[in-house]
Amino acid sequence: MYLSHWKLSEKPFENTPDPKFMYYSVKHKEALLNLLYAVNENKGAALLTGDIGCGKTLLARMLISQLDPDEFEMALVANPRLDEDDFIKEIMYQFEEESDSPGRISIMHRLNDFLFENAKNGKKSILIIDEAQLIKNEIILEEIRLLLNFQLNDRFLLTLILIGQPELLDKLRRMPQLDQRIGIRFHIEHLSFDDTNNYILFRLKQVRRVNPVFTENAIVQIFKYSAGIPRKINTICDLCLVMGVARNLKIIDGNIVRELTQSN
Repeated sequence: MYLSHWKLSEKPFENTPDPKFMYYSVKHKEALLNLLYAVNENKGAALLTGDIGCGKTLLARMLISQLDPDEFEMALVANPRLDEDDFIKEIMYQFEEESDSPGRISIMHRLNDFLFENAKNGKKSILIIDEAQLIKNEIILEEIRLLLNFQLNDRFLLTLILIGQPELLDKLRRMPQLDQRIGIRFHIEHLSFDDTNNYILFRLKQVRRVNPVFTENAIVQIFKYSAGIPRKINTICDLCLVMGVARNLKIIDGNIVRELTQSN
Protein backbone atom coordinates (compact mmCIF):
# COMPACT_ATOMS: atom_id res chain seq x y z
CA MET A 1 0.00 0.00 0.00
CA TYR A 2 2.99 2.31 0.37
CA LEU A 3 4.77 1.49 -2.90
CA SER A 4 3.60 4.56 -4.80
CA HIS A 5 4.11 6.91 -1.84
CA TRP A 6 7.74 5.89 -1.38
CA LYS A 7 8.31 5.18 -5.10
CA LEU A 8 9.25 1.52 -4.61
CA SER A 9 9.00 -1.32 -7.11
CA GLU A 10 8.09 -3.77 -4.31
CA LYS A 11 8.20 -4.03 -0.53
CA PRO A 12 11.83 -3.94 0.64
CA PHE A 13 11.49 -5.23 4.20
CA GLU A 14 9.50 -8.45 3.97
CA ASN A 15 10.67 -11.22 6.32
CA THR A 16 10.85 -13.85 3.59
CA PRO A 17 13.98 -15.72 2.43
CA ASP A 18 14.21 -13.98 -0.95
CA PRO A 19 17.80 -14.32 -2.29
CA LYS A 20 17.45 -10.95 -4.04
CA PHE A 21 17.59 -9.28 -0.63
CA MET A 22 20.62 -11.15 0.66
CA TYR A 23 22.95 -8.60 2.22
CA TYR A 24 26.47 -9.88 2.77
CA SER A 25 28.01 -8.65 5.96
CA VAL A 26 31.53 -9.96 6.50
CA LYS A 27 30.13 -12.73 8.72
CA HIS A 28 27.40 -13.70 6.25
CA LYS A 29 29.95 -13.86 3.45
CA GLU A 30 32.24 -16.03 5.57
CA ALA A 31 29.31 -18.29 6.50
CA LEU A 32 28.37 -18.87 2.86
CA LEU A 33 31.99 -19.55 1.90
CA ASN A 34 32.22 -22.15 4.67
CA LEU A 35 29.06 -23.87 3.45
CA LEU A 36 30.23 -23.82 -0.16
CA TYR A 37 33.55 -25.30 0.93
CA ALA A 38 31.76 -28.08 2.80
CA VAL A 39 29.65 -29.13 -0.19
CA ASN A 40 32.26 -28.66 -2.90
CA GLU A 41 34.94 -30.54 -0.99
CA ASN A 42 32.57 -33.24 0.25
CA LYS A 43 33.33 -32.64 3.93
CA GLY A 44 30.59 -34.84 5.35
CA ALA A 45 28.93 -32.52 7.88
CA ALA A 46 28.79 -28.78 8.56
CA LEU A 47 27.00 -26.70 11.18
CA LEU A 48 25.66 -23.16 10.93
CA THR A 49 24.20 -21.48 14.01
CA GLY A 50 22.84 -18.04 14.77
CA ASP A 51 20.22 -16.29 16.86
CA ILE A 52 16.60 -15.98 15.73
CA GLY A 53 16.26 -13.69 12.73
CA CYS A 54 19.94 -13.48 11.79
CA GLY A 55 19.50 -14.76 8.23
CA LYS A 56 20.29 -18.47 8.49
CA THR A 57 17.40 -19.61 6.30
CA LEU A 58 18.23 -17.01 3.67
CA LEU A 59 21.82 -18.26 3.65
CA ALA A 60 20.54 -21.78 3.04
CA ARG A 61 18.55 -20.53 0.05
CA MET A 62 21.59 -18.65 -1.23
CA LEU A 63 23.66 -21.80 -0.95
CA ILE A 64 21.12 -23.74 -2.97
CA SER A 65 20.92 -20.99 -5.60
CA GLN A 66 24.68 -21.14 -6.14
CA LEU A 67 24.88 -24.89 -6.69
CA ASP A 68 24.62 -26.27 -10.21
CA PRO A 69 21.66 -28.72 -10.32
CA ASP A 70 23.55 -30.76 -12.91
CA GLU A 71 26.30 -31.34 -10.35
CA PHE A 72 24.36 -31.38 -7.08
CA GLU A 73 21.26 -33.21 -5.88
CA MET A 74 19.78 -31.15 -3.04
CA ALA A 75 17.20 -31.71 -0.33
CA LEU A 76 16.03 -29.09 2.17
CA VAL A 77 14.15 -30.24 5.27
CA ALA A 78 12.61 -27.02 6.62
CA ASN A 79 10.65 -28.58 9.49
CA PRO A 80 12.49 -31.44 11.21
CA ARG A 81 9.98 -31.75 14.07
CA LEU A 82 9.02 -35.28 13.01
CA ASP A 83 9.28 -38.79 14.38
CA GLU A 84 12.03 -41.05 13.05
CA ASP A 85 9.92 -42.75 10.37
CA ASP A 86 8.48 -39.53 8.98
CA PHE A 87 11.88 -37.85 9.16
CA ILE A 88 13.49 -40.31 6.74
CA LYS A 89 10.42 -40.19 4.50
CA GLU A 90 10.67 -36.39 4.42
CA ILE A 91 14.30 -36.63 3.31
CA MET A 92 13.28 -38.95 0.50
CA TYR A 93 10.44 -36.64 -0.48
CA GLN A 94 12.75 -33.63 -0.62
CA PHE A 95 15.11 -35.63 -2.83
CA GLU A 96 12.02 -36.31 -4.99
CA GLU A 97 12.31 -40.04 -4.44
CA GLU A 98 9.54 -42.54 -3.74
CA SER A 99 9.37 -43.61 -0.08
CA ASP A 100 6.50 -46.09 0.03
CA SER A 101 8.69 -49.01 1.10
CA PRO A 102 7.39 -50.84 4.20
CA GLY A 103 9.60 -50.13 7.21
CA ARG A 104 12.44 -47.76 7.98
CA ILE A 105 15.19 -50.25 7.10
CA SER A 106 13.83 -50.60 3.56
CA ILE A 107 13.63 -46.81 3.22
CA MET A 108 17.21 -46.43 4.45
CA HIS A 109 18.34 -49.01 1.89
CA ARG A 110 16.49 -47.10 -0.81
CA LEU A 111 18.12 -43.85 0.30
CA ASN A 112 21.56 -45.49 0.27
CA ASP A 113 20.95 -46.78 -3.26
CA PHE A 114 19.82 -43.32 -4.36
CA LEU A 115 22.95 -41.66 -2.93
CA PHE A 116 25.21 -44.31 -4.45
CA GLU A 117 23.59 -43.85 -7.85
CA ASN A 118 24.17 -40.10 -7.64
CA ALA A 119 27.85 -40.66 -6.81
CA LYS A 120 28.21 -43.12 -9.69
CA ASN A 121 26.76 -40.47 -12.02
CA GLY A 122 29.14 -37.80 -10.73
CA LYS A 123 26.55 -35.91 -8.68
CA LYS A 124 27.02 -34.77 -5.08
CA SER A 125 24.08 -35.21 -2.70
CA ILE A 126 23.41 -32.38 -0.25
CA LEU A 127 20.99 -32.55 2.69
CA ILE A 128 20.21 -29.28 4.49
CA ILE A 129 18.26 -29.48 7.73
CA ASP A 130 16.99 -26.03 8.71
CA GLU A 131 15.65 -25.21 12.20
CA ALA A 132 17.57 -28.24 13.42
CA GLN A 133 17.10 -27.15 17.06
CA LEU A 134 13.50 -28.38 16.64
CA ILE A 135 14.61 -32.00 16.25
CA LYS A 136 12.53 -33.92 18.77
CA ASN A 137 14.90 -36.41 20.31
CA GLU A 138 18.22 -38.21 20.19
CA ILE A 139 16.75 -40.95 18.02
CA ILE A 140 16.49 -38.48 15.16
CA LEU A 141 20.03 -37.27 15.82
CA GLU A 142 21.19 -40.88 15.70
CA GLU A 143 19.41 -41.30 12.35
CA ILE A 144 21.29 -38.22 11.12
CA ARG A 145 24.58 -39.68 12.33
CA LEU A 146 23.88 -42.89 10.49
CA LEU A 147 23.40 -40.95 7.26
CA LEU A 148 27.10 -40.05 7.48
CA ASN A 149 27.89 -43.77 7.32
CA PHE A 150 26.74 -43.72 3.71
CA GLN A 151 30.16 -43.48 2.09
CA LEU A 152 32.66 -45.02 -0.26
CA ASN A 153 36.25 -45.75 0.68
CA ASP A 154 37.38 -42.27 -0.30
CA ARG A 155 34.34 -40.02 0.04
CA PHE A 156 30.99 -39.42 1.72
CA LEU A 157 27.88 -40.16 -0.34
CA LEU A 158 26.11 -37.29 1.42
CA THR A 159 27.06 -33.84 2.68
CA LEU A 160 24.94 -32.89 5.68
CA ILE A 161 24.38 -29.27 6.72
CA LEU A 162 22.68 -28.57 10.04
CA ILE A 163 21.30 -25.05 10.53
CA GLY A 164 19.78 -23.89 13.78
CA GLN A 165 19.66 -21.62 16.79
CA PRO A 166 22.41 -21.80 19.46
CA GLU A 167 20.48 -24.30 21.59
CA LEU A 168 21.26 -26.86 18.87
CA LEU A 169 24.82 -26.87 20.20
CA ASP A 170 23.63 -28.26 23.54
CA LYS A 171 21.78 -31.09 21.81
CA LEU A 172 24.87 -31.97 19.81
CA ARG A 173 27.15 -31.90 22.87
CA ARG A 174 24.92 -34.51 24.48
CA MET A 175 25.60 -36.73 21.46
CA PRO A 176 29.38 -36.70 20.93
CA GLN A 177 29.23 -39.49 18.35
CA LEU A 178 27.54 -36.98 16.01
CA ASP A 179 29.09 -33.78 17.35
CA GLN A 180 32.61 -35.03 16.67
CA ARG A 181 31.80 -35.75 13.03
CA ILE A 182 30.94 -32.14 12.24
CA GLY A 183 34.10 -30.78 10.64
CA ILE A 184 32.98 -27.25 9.74
CA ARG A 185 31.21 -24.90 12.17
CA PHE A 186 30.20 -21.27 11.86
CA HIS A 187 28.15 -18.89 13.99
CA ILE A 188 26.47 -15.81 12.50
CA GLU A 189 26.64 -12.73 14.68
CA HIS A 190 24.33 -9.70 14.75
CA LEU A 191 24.96 -6.86 12.32
CA SER A 192 27.13 -3.95 13.44
CA PHE A 193 25.81 -0.39 13.24
CA ASP A 194 27.57 0.18 9.91
CA ASP A 195 26.17 -3.07 8.54
CA THR A 196 22.70 -2.15 9.77
CA ASN A 197 22.92 1.11 7.86
CA ASN A 198 24.26 -0.60 4.74
CA TYR A 199 21.65 -3.35 5.05
CA ILE A 200 18.79 -0.83 4.99
CA LEU A 201 20.31 1.09 2.07
CA PHE A 202 20.90 -2.15 0.16
CA ARG A 203 17.31 -3.30 0.55
CA LEU A 204 15.97 0.05 -0.60
CA LYS A 205 18.31 0.01 -3.59
CA GLN A 206 17.00 -3.44 -4.55
CA VAL A 207 13.52 -1.91 -4.97
CA ARG A 208 14.79 1.09 -6.94
CA ARG A 209 14.64 3.68 -4.19
CA VAL A 210 17.37 6.26 -4.84
CA ASN A 211 16.66 9.10 -2.41
CA PRO A 212 17.13 8.59 1.36
CA VAL A 213 14.16 7.33 3.38
CA PHE A 214 15.64 7.19 6.90
CA THR A 215 17.65 9.92 8.60
CA GLU A 216 20.92 9.09 10.32
CA ASN A 217 19.23 9.36 13.72
CA ALA A 218 16.49 7.01 12.53
CA ILE A 219 19.16 4.44 11.66
CA VAL A 220 20.66 4.88 15.14
CA GLN A 221 17.26 4.20 16.72
CA ILE A 222 16.60 1.21 14.44
CA PHE A 223 19.96 -0.30 15.40
CA LYS A 224 19.27 0.33 19.08
CA TYR A 225 15.88 -1.38 18.89
CA SER A 226 16.90 -4.28 16.65
CA ALA A 227 20.35 -5.00 18.13
CA GLY A 228 21.43 -5.64 14.55
CA ILE A 229 19.07 -8.60 14.00
CA PRO A 230 17.89 -8.49 10.36
CA ARG A 231 14.38 -9.74 11.09
CA LYS A 232 13.83 -7.00 13.66
CA ILE A 233 15.32 -4.41 11.30
CA ASN A 234 12.83 -5.48 8.63
CA THR A 235 9.89 -5.32 11.00
CA ILE A 236 10.56 -1.82 12.29
CA CYS A 237 11.48 -0.42 8.86
CA ASP A 238 8.27 -1.81 7.38
CA LEU A 239 6.18 -0.25 10.17
CA CYS A 240 7.97 3.07 9.69
CA LEU A 241 7.09 3.11 6.01
CA VAL A 242 3.45 2.38 6.82
CA MET A 243 3.34 5.21 9.34
CA GLY A 244 5.05 7.47 6.84
CA VAL A 245 2.20 6.92 4.42
CA ALA A 246 -0.42 7.52 7.12
CA ARG A 247 1.20 10.83 8.05
CA ASN A 248 2.18 11.77 4.50
CA LEU A 249 5.87 11.99 5.42
CA LYS A 250 8.69 12.30 2.92
CA ILE A 251 11.37 10.96 5.26
CA ILE A 252 11.51 8.88 8.46
CA ASP A 253 13.35 10.44 11.40
CA GLY A 254 14.37 9.15 14.81
CA ASN A 255 11.19 10.36 16.49
CA ILE A 256 9.05 8.08 14.32
CA VAL A 257 11.26 5.09 15.11
CA ARG A 258 11.18 5.82 18.86
CA GLU A 259 7.43 6.17 18.79
CA LEU A 260 6.98 2.83 17.08
CA THR A 261 9.53 0.92 19.13
CA GLN A 262 8.16 2.19 22.43
CA SER A 263 4.71 0.94 21.51
CA ASN A 264 5.95 -2.57 20.55
